[in-house]
Amino acid sequence: MLTKPQMAKYADVLWWALQTARKKRFKKRDIILIRFDGPAVRLAEILQGRILDLGLNPVMRPGITPVMEHQFYEKAGSGQLAFLAPGEKELCGQVHGSIYLYAPDSLTHLSDIDSEKIGRAVVARKTLRDILNKREEAGAYSWTLCAFPTAELARQAKLSQRQFCNQIIRACFLNLDDPVGMWKRIHRDMMAIKKGLNRLSIHRLHITSASMDLTIKPGKSRKWIGLSGHNIPSFEIFLSPDWRGTEGIYHADQPSFRNGNLVQGVQLTFKKGVVIHAQARKGQAFLEKQLAMDKGASRVGEFSLTDKRFSKITRFMANTLYDENFGGPYGNCHLAVGASYSDTYDGNPAALTKRRKAQLGFNDSALHWDLVNTEKKTVTAHLENGMEQVIYKDGLFTV
Repeated sequence: MLTKPQMAKYADVLWWALQTARKKRFKKRDIILIRFDGPAVRLAEILQGRILDLGLNPVMRPGITPVMEHQFYEKAGSGQLAFLAPGEKELCGQVHGSIYLYAPDSLTHLSDIDSEKIGRAVVARKTLRDILNKREEAGAYSWTLCAFPTAELARQAKLSQRQFCNQIIRACFLNLDDPVGMWKRIHRDMMAIKKGLNRLSIHRLHITSASMDLTIKPGKSRKWIGLSGHNIPSFEIFLSPDWRGTEGIYHADQPSFRNGNLVQGVQLTFKKGVVIHAQARKGQAFLEKQLAMDKGASRVGEFSLTDKRFSKITRFMANTLYDENFGGPYGNCHLAVGASYSDTYDGNPAALTKRRKAQLGFNDSALHWDLVNTEKKTVTAHLENGMEQVIYKDGLFTV
């Protein structure tokens, strides 16, 4: 497990990430929400102390147990699924930052639950996410999250607890004297790549691998972003494309644990921006119900690439936060079905109305599900001037 000095470094990295993700500086008495699963309570205690020392107000929210979550979906009626506790909206309307410590005791405890019920609860809570998104667009709120090693994560990743913990230590640079300094250097290096990508006028992207042949159109008024502080670790560079320009086949060779379910071997076929055929080697029914959650669930919300030069993650981690940042021999790409990120808008996100987002092809959904491909691949940019340029090959950006 992580030592106390390593957890102290982790807390420093998370505070740097939360500040980096926020457009405005934090002020005294700002509210910081700290959500944590039970196994991460020691890290939560360290973070609470950090926040108090800074003169801010921590709000501590421990997560529910797998038994509680299963009971909820097993027993809850329609009204209970949609119920929002008093004060939830008020907190979302006033909180200035949020840190989530993900440390699950189970990853498959909801496998016998009708995923349609899970979807209804997710849709009901979208109103809270919309409040936070608006505050973030205005620069009044930021968030970050991390993973804390647990026996369940290690078991599902088919690693020993020591191996799993070492992946986290290396990925977050907790083995260094100054991990925050390392994150700042990577932030600078990734900024250079983003600038190179954003100088290109890309009409469409063509992604090819042994299992994929996919076209994505970035769309108008877009920019590539990455290492914004929202995730620790984060080595991805991504955008939210115009969902209407997605055509072809996408394949996820990495398994995905989501809402207490395991899904493997996902293949999606897109036509005119919408999934027209979806299949999974495992979890077919769950996949279908997730894509039917709402109108936007079967559309693309994000496309991302990770350069293997930055990421120290070399093993499947049974955790999307790590798997979408996989380095390995060929890096990775991931595609998210569902909600777009408005901060990939090349302008002031706070000025984006719902109508303007729709005009630009930013997708809206209660779902955001990252599906990861680690195959050897080539990404070719077809430019507005008719030229072609390879921007990513064999795990490396070439811009």
